[in-house]
Amino acid sequence: MRLDLATWPEIDAYLTRSTGILIPVGSTEQHGPSGLIGTDSLCAEAIAQAAATRLAALVGPVLPVGVAEHHLAFAGSLSFSRETFLAAMNDYAQSLRRHGFRAFYVVNGHGGNIAALREWAKTSEAGEGGVRARAVNWWMGRRTAALRRELYGDREGVHATPSEIAVTQHLFPAAIKSMPTEGVAPAAQSYRSPEEYRARYPDGRVGSDPALATPAHGAAIFASAVEDVVEDYAQFLAG
Repeated sequence: MRLDLATWPEIDAYLTRSTGILIPVGSTEQHGPSGLIGTDSLCAEAIAQAAATRLAALVGPVLPVGVAEHHLAFAGSLSFSRETFLAAMNDYAQSLRRHGFRAFYVVNGHGGNIAALREWAKTSEAGEGGVRARAVNWWMGRRTAALRRELYGDREGVHATPSEIAVTQHLFPAAIKSMPTEGVAPAAQSYRSPEEYRARYPDGRVGSDPALATPAHGAAIFASAVEDVVEDYAQFLAG
C-alpha cells in the first residue's frame, strides 16, 4: 500500500497490524549521456513499491534528492548537503514515529547516501521509543549482486552502471536513450570538487559500460532486487 494513495483512516487501520514502513531514498543526478537523471530515485521507488505489494506492507513517498555534490558540474543534478539530507530523513521518520511507526526500512538507490544513512539508522535506534531502522542498497542484495556480476563483470563500474540503466529501461521503455559513447569509462579515482570530477569523467560515467544494458536485463535485475528486499524486510520485522 502506498502512503500517498491512502487515506488517514487506512493508515490508522494499517498501524493496528504493523508499525513497519518501507522508505525509498534516491538522488537526482547525472547518469552519463544515456542514463536518466532520476535513475537513483526511480529505481529505489519502484523496487520499494513492488516489494511492499508483495509484503502487504506500507511504502512511503520517495525522498528524491540525496548527497550528490560531486555531480553538480553536470546540468540537471541536484544535491542536499549531508546535514540537510540527515535533517530531512530525521523529520520524515519523526513524522511517522508520531503516528506510531517504529520500524523504518530504507531502500536506497544512491551510493552517496550510504554513509549518511548509516549515521541516521544508528542515531534513530539510539533514541527513545524503541525505534528500529535499517538502510539497504538495492543493488547489493545477495541475488542482485550475483546477477550484476554475471551479466556485466568488471564492466559494471561504479556510476551510470549498466545494471541501473537496465532497470530504468525496463521501467520506462519510452524514455530509453541511445548510447553515444562506447567502451568502459575511466576507473574510479579520487577528486576534490565537482569540477575535478567532471574533468576526470567527462561524460559522467565511472568505470562502467552502460551500452551493455537491455530492458530484458533490467526486468531480471528488478525482479531479483524486489526478491532481496522482500526477504530482508521480513527478517527485519522479525527482529
